[in-house]
Amino acid sequence: MQCPHCQQENPPQAKFCLECGTRLVLTCAQCGTELPTGAKFCLECGQAVGAPSATPPRFAAPESYTPPHLAEKILIARPALEGERKQGTVFFADIKDSTRLIEGLDPEAAQQLLDPAIHLMMDAVHRFEGTVNQVLGDGIMALFGAPIAHEDHALRACYAALALQSAICPYAEEVRRQHGMLLQLRVGLNSGEVVVRAIGNDLHMDYSAVGQNTHLAARMEQPSTP
Repeated sequence: MQCPHCQQENPPQAKFCLECGTRLVLTCAQCGTELPTGAKFCLECGQAVGAPSATPPRFAAPESYTPPHLAEKILIARPALEGERKQGTVFFADIKDSTRLIEGLDPEAAQQLLDPAIHLMMDAVHRFEGTVNQVLGDGIMALFGAPIAHEDHALRACYAALALQSAICPYAEEVRRQHGMLLQLRVGLNSGEVVVRAIGNDLHMDYSAVGQNTHLAARMEQPSTP
């Protein structure tokens, strides 16, 4: 397997490059799910492998949307966090049927419709000191308890979900009045062991959730009632 960063040849089973440490495992650009070698479509969300992520460029770097006081806590604690197993809660939130919701809209109008909901999701997570580590186009993935440690990480994630539920109602009503559309959110949570492997200066995290914790949280989100 050739490293896309330094072109070093690595053995087939390698997950990180032997030369530069770049992660080699194939992941979905849309939802971040780890994929088997040779996969053409994501087994979680159906995204074509190699297709660009729907993540808007303005949300590409975590430093662009993480509040300064939380960013400072993460960077100060970085040396002690990297490689350590922690108990944490994985949090997913997204807009239900977002493709149908923005069907027929031009990209700018779609952005103006989805962005306020994305910001409400982030605000709810940051209010309880969770860390948004991925923006997935029509939703987010966040961690509570890692990299910022909290013993009550599961409770904080639940409070964030309830806060988001309350905050989205006025905006959903505005969307209904202005566009005649029904905007609904879904949230999925799951607690378990999380390993933060590395944290960049831009707060980008290379992490893994042990024991399929991330997959379970994502699966719980899909059938949830808005």
